[in-house]
Formats: sequence, C-alpha cells, structure tokens
Amino acid sequence: MKIAILGGGCVGLTTALAVQEEFRNHHLDVLAENFEQTTSHVAAGIFRVSPTFSGPTDSITRKWISDSYHYYEAICRSREASEAGVTSISGYIFANTSPESVKNDLMEKLVPIYRPVTDDEIELVGGNWKYGSFLSTLLTQPNQYLPWARNKLTASGAVLKKYSVKSLKELAKDYDLVINCTGLGSQSICQDRKLVPIKGQVIKVRAPWLKTFFYGEINTYIIPNGNGTATLGGIRDFECSDLTVCPYQAAAIRDRCERLVPSLKTAQLIEHKTGLRPHREGGVRVEAERIKDGLCSALVIHNYGHGGYGICTAPGTSKYAVELARDAHRSSAKL
Repeated sequence: MKIAILGGGCVGLTTALAVQEEFRNHHLDVLAENFEQTTSHVAAGIFRVSPTFSGPTDSITRKWISDSYHYYEAICRSREASEAGVTSISGYIFANTSPESVKNDLMEKLVPIYRPVTDDEIELVGGNWKYGSFLSTLLTQPNQYLPWARNKLTASGAVLKKYSVKSLKELAKDYDLVINCTGLGSQSICQDRKLVPIKGQVIKVRAPWLKTFFYGEINTYIIPNGNGTATLGGIRDFECSDLTVCPYQAAAIRDRCERLVPSLKTAQLIEHKTGLRPHREGGVRVEAERIKDGLCSALVIHNYGHGGYGICTAPGTSKYAVELARDAHRSSAKL
C-alpha cells in the first residue's frame, strides 16, 4: 500500500510514526512544504490542554488526551527521552477571575499531581493572586522531538519530500491512503472555512535558574525549556495571519512575565518568535472521506485543526486517524 502523510509538523510526523507501527509492507512518503519552519517549532511544548479543547464527542476528546499523555510518558521513561526531548515538569497556574479558572477537568485525573496551592505557595510569585493550582505534567521540546521523529521515520524506510499540495485529488493516482495533517493549509486544500488562524508570539530568554513553569490567567506563561532557556508568552490574535513580531506586544509579554516572576528582569533575550495556531470552529477534524480523480481514487483521513494544542494532542488524534484508516482498509479488503 502506498501512503502519503501531508504535513511536517508535530501532527504530521507523529501520524507518520503511528502509520509505520500499524501498517506493514507499505511505502510511506511524508510530504511538506517545509520541515524546519512549522508552527510546532514555535510552541513551548508543555502538556496542558485547555478545558475547552474538543473533538467530536466528550469520550473521544478524553481518549485523545489520555492517549497523548501516555505516549509522551512512555517516551519520558525510555532510553530515548533525552534525544526526543521529553521530560517531566511541575509548576503553577494562578488567577484572580474565579476558582474555576485554575481547574481543569481534562487534566486533573490524568497527570500525577493536580492540587490547590497552599497559602505559602501563592506568595512565590509577584502579584496579588486569589486562586492557584499546582500540577506535575510533561514537557516536549519541539527542536528535539521533531528531528527525533524524522530520524525514526527515515531509519524505518519513510521518504521525506518537500512538496506543495494544491489539491488532494492530485494525490489519488499515486497513493492508496492519504492522511491530511496540513493544519492551516487545509483552508485552501479542503476549502475548510471553519479554520481560523490565531497568531501567537513568544520570547525566548536565557534563564537557567528556572525549573518550574508559571501561568498567570493563562495568557501570561513562563515555561522553562530544560536547556537553560525559557519561553515567555503570550498572545492570541484571532484571525490574524501577520507573522511580523509586534514590539508593543513583545514589551507587554515581557512586562507581564517579569511582574509574575521578578527574577526574569535579568534574563538575557535570545529571540522573538511568532506562529499561527490552526484553530477550527467546532473542534479538531479527524474523519475519513474518499477522493477521486478520473478512474483513480484514494482514502483520505483528515487530522487537523488542533489550535494551540497540536503537540499536546498529536499522539491521540494520530492514533485515532490511523485506526480509521485501518478499519477502512480492512473493510475494502473484504469486498
């Protein structure tokens, strides 16, 4: 069977790994416009899923999140953890809006620790916070995980190709199965008007003393990267596709983060980064369809629209996408 994965970010590469594990005697191509500059490269990589993250049903959503966490947890416990860039991390979420804003039903029963902060802990940071939670979770470094995934794929026979897909139909003559993980690219490839770009902007700084992550009302976050650097964020500009670094937003991010953790005032600037989160109204799309081009046809499984939670949930949606492909392949084989 000839298989194509579209997309070179975390969702695409993780899906390709799942395909290699599920299907035998196949030829696998991973097609992407770029493997080095994707939205995944901008992400901080912490495993924290918003309570509003959604798939087609609540049970499927929870399974995606659970499968994803256990995927990264298995890597974290393996000999490949350092190469893949997966480590454990703990930290705090603070808020003033309401006690509900520091709770997370999708995370609380999944991670090892998720508890209210003590009175002493709420004094650890700057600001007069009313509510807080402490949790232990996982961190995946994109600049390590993505090369690790690419190396595993090519070592097992996959071919990575730089290729710009204009239409899914153009692939029908060359592939039996296509899994579409193009994120915002599906706006044009699938004419999906439910996809909306949400611009993100972060600052990378050198802060080797930081070992704990901090959130303040979610829009302010400080995430150590495990290599002496930290990611400071962030912004969420709805329907904004401009990747230019905004100096005013950069100044606001730095100010909010320094007020939350004052020691960051001495942190050395490394770089500013921007990216476009592929948000999809109605939730992530993981579903099957069949495409035809004349007499040629191929099965397509869509796996896109993860918003800002692509790294968090890629393993779960990838597993689900491959299960859809497997079931469809078995059904066609019986005909």
